[in-house]
Amino acid sequence: MEAHVSQDVREIALVTGASRGIGRAIAVALAQARRHVVINYRSSKGAAEETLQAVEKAGGTGETVQFDVTDEKAVHRAVAEIIEQHKRIDILVNNAGIRDDMLMIWMTGDDWDKVISTNLTGFYNVTRPVLKAMLLERYGRIVNISSTSGLAGMPGQVHYSAAKGGLIAATKALAKEVARRNITANCVAPGFIDTGMIEDESKERFAETVPMGRLGEAGEVAVVVAFLCSREASYVTGQAVGVNGGVY
Repeated sequence: MEAHVSQDVREIALVTGASRGIGRAIAVALAQARRHVVINYRSSKGAAEETLQAVEKAGGTGETVQFDVTDEKAVHRAVAEIIEQHKRIDILVNNAGIRDDMLMIWMTGDDWDKVISTNLTGFYNVTRPVLKAMLLERYGRIVNISSTSGLAGMPGQVHYSAAKGGLIAATKALAKEVARRNITANCVAPGFIDTGMIEDESKERFAETVPMGRLGEAGEVAVVVAFLCSREASYVTGQAVGVNGGVY
């Protein structure tokens, strides 16, 4: 893990699942706000390097770090290395997540565990060691990426909805635990976002269900996350902010 940090960088941000899509957009948005961005990836090293290039093109600094959020020991090692190198982590964005859509009648225990482990247990694995450092510094910003599925539920996504709904509830509870230490915890819940992984015919079908008549863009999620990570958002905590074009 090699870092390139300029002297005027004020805050260190860790973004999980930042190799593509919404995670990449968040990394770039934080870099534009002069944060040094630690770009986590699980297996796509090349894509993570592309995110780093985008961060640097935006005038920021960053580095890549590999770990699987479901591997608690690997997470703890990586977080310890980041803190040893940078002395702190000011911002944590828990973006890593997976979907595996299917009706519950066909869902196996392994299907359930895989989605819950990444989307919900992964939040625990990463947040707990980072939170210890934030408590010592008496400052922090935690933003968890949930989903409209966590707010309203979606057919074919019972496990995903459970994980993302649980993430919202966990965020609200955590916000109350750490508020007096100047640490905020919030959720952002995207709706249908065009991350390049949706086929064109499906885009049209999804867009028809959105009051604004179109899919969202990753950058539209990222600007909300960037605000919640800012000093200006000091009195916003325990919230689940929908970025969904009016879908409820």
